[in-house]
Amino acid sequence: MVNKDPATRAAALWATVIAVPVALLVGVLAFIAIQPDKSEKADNTPVAIPSTPVVMDAPKLDDRTATVCLAVTSQLPAKIRELPARAVSAGPEQNAAYGEPPVTVSCGVPEPVMCESLKDETPGCVPMDTELLIMNRVCWYAKTGADAATVTTMDREVPVAVTVPNTYENPAQWANEFSDTIVETVKSKPVAEMPSGCQIS
Repeated sequence: MVNKDPATRAAALWATVIAVPVALLVGVLAFIAIQPDKSEKADNTPVAIPSTPVVMDAPKLDDRTATVCLAVTSQLPAKIRELPARAVSAGPEQNAAYGEPPVTVSCGVPEPVMCESLKDETPGCVPMDTELLIMNRVCWYAKTGADAATVTTMDREVPVAVTVPNTYENPAQWANEFSDTIVETVKSKPVAEMPSGCQIS
């Protein structure tokens, strides 16, 4: 026999009205809890590397410089930190690039010229009191720019420059990724020809 007691039916109805929303709320909260953190995923998503070569200049080098630069580029790593090597538009025997935005390596570049005195006002010369950086047996000069820093060797017979976009921190440390290769492939200049800041006492 069906119980038609109005009080019992009302209680059952209210129980249903309350239970359904609570169940839905629990389900929604559980769904949210198992979803991955989208903000964390976005932070860890690697930057897509364009398939197009990195545009670089390739000035003509004399035979000796070209030979040294080929030795340098042939020994460069396939990857620096998380940045893979990329093709370059010109001079793969003297240029290299990594990642996006690209960190680039140029061999056989003009070496920055040191000023002859503290009062030397020659445009573009490197002030004598500039602190040069000795890292892993290579002496570097770092020059900051609007979009990138260029870090150039100052103690090698054939100069090598590493250009690091400002989106990367500590450009000198990025240049240092190539110090071991440079030591192995490019001879040091005679000590007398090095800037004083490159001479280790």
